[in-house]
Amino acid sequence: MAERVQSEIRKKLIDAFTRNETEYLSGQHLADIAGCTRTAVWKHIEELRKEGFEFEAVRRKGYKIISIPDNMSADKITLGLNTEFLGRNLHYHDSVESTQKNAYKLAYDNAEEGTVVIAEEQTAGRGRMDRKWHSPKYTGIWMSLILRPKIPIPKAPQLTLITAVGVVQAIEEVTGLLPEIKWPNDILINGKKITGILTELQAESDRINSIIIGIGINVNTGIEDFPEDIRTIASSLAIESEKIIDREKLIRTILEKLEKLYLLYLEKGFFPIKLMWESYAISIGKQITARTLTGEIKGKATGITEDGVLLIEDLAGEIHNIYSADIQIEG
Repeated sequence: MAERVQSEIRKKLIDAFTRNETEYLSGQHLADIAGCTRTAVWKHIEELRKEGFEFEAVRRKGYKIISIPDNMSADKITLGLNTEFLGRNLHYHDSVESTQKNAYKLAYDNAEEGTVVIAEEQTAGRGRMDRKWHSPKYTGIWMSLILRPKIPIPKAPQLTLITAVGVVQAIEEVTGLLPEIKWPNDILINGKKITGILTELQAESDRINSIIIGIGINVNTGIEDFPEDIRTIASSLAIESEKIIDREKLIRTILEKLEKLYLLYLEKGFFPIKLMWESYAISIGKQITARTLTGEIKGKATGITEDGVLLIEDLAGEIHNIYSADIQIEG
């Protein structure tokens, strides 16, 4: 309980500095915001200094933040985050088996909507169909989000597509690169996979309790960090842009973009998201092969339905609805 109180105080202080980055904030003002004593404020600022934050303290003026550390931390990610709820409850770990596994437990324990789990390393990261996801330490973004939308269970796959749009928009804004989406959950740059998205449900027979969205992004991963068997099909933002990317800035931008899209979706439905998704989709209008559990379907990808189902028109002109498959783009 005491640890949670201290964490809440720290969040309030970080939020205050986020909103007033160029101003001095008095110890008393910070104490009033955080609901603690001036002594407690001083102690928290000293703890932040130990993490590498730099503050200027001026008598009768207060504190002003000067710089933030190079290493990633929950406080550093939160500083500058402009969201209402997404990422406000943030769990940062140096190493975990899987952020998805941690988020699943937190969701089961009634963690609030918008809770985010981030790790520097996953020792057992996974993607769709239980495929292994390579997550080398200090190079990528490995995170899982907890959402609790009041939507019918069949509409849950739409959240994968919403997430893909948010991630693409964030990558575009932060790096200047032009990502494309490969249905249903891959983000490519120059034809190579950069990002995977995994969406899982906690649900009862008639309602969703939570949707847990895992996002894995190869950010500053070097070519030597990839296993040899995937070096021809995987890449990273650093490789493609030829520069190191600020991971914390990208995390904040993803959370901000995704929150806006999620709120738009809850208010207006999937249609505006569908239009955005199709504008980024690499497979639309191309000949593809969809490998499903029951066999292969070849044809032209014509778009997606209102539920996010992929549509393929075969050579005979028949339209097939693809709910789950591995997609290979033929041309």
